[in-house]
Amino acid sequence: MTTNFGEPKLFRLIDANLNRLKEGIRVIEDINRYLFDNEALCKELKTLRHLATVKEYPRYLAHRDIQNDVLKTTTPSEKRREDISGILLANYKRAQEAARVLEEAFKLIDNDKSEDFKTVRYRLYALEQENLKGMSL
Repeated sequence: MTTNFGEPKLFRLIDANLNRLKEGIRVIEDINRYLFDNEALCKELKTLRHLATVKEYPRYLAHRDIQNDVLKTTTPSEKRREDISGILLANYKRAQEAARVLEEAFKLIDNDKSEDFKTVRYRLYALEQENLKGMSL
């Protein structure tokens, strides 16, 4: 692995995006579970969450640095959602973006894991289209 920033910064990036990815998927999963009773979609989302797991998680967690996060303050657009479809859309985008960051970061560490994150990202694109079909956005 070669990076200009070294492992601590790269591992911090991975930790933040693992959290963002799994949190986004969990929000989508719980809305579809408890509001829409969509068992099939929930099972697929659960599978994606498990695919997004890394064996060396404590390695990345050790580099978490919340105190020095320059963008930890909530932006105005994050403080309000119009409806459930808005929450779903925001979390699909959050998860897709995080999967892309992880896909790129893992190209420096583990190409197989990078491909896993690419799989997660593309599956989220398809699920987003299917899940939000017919909802007013």
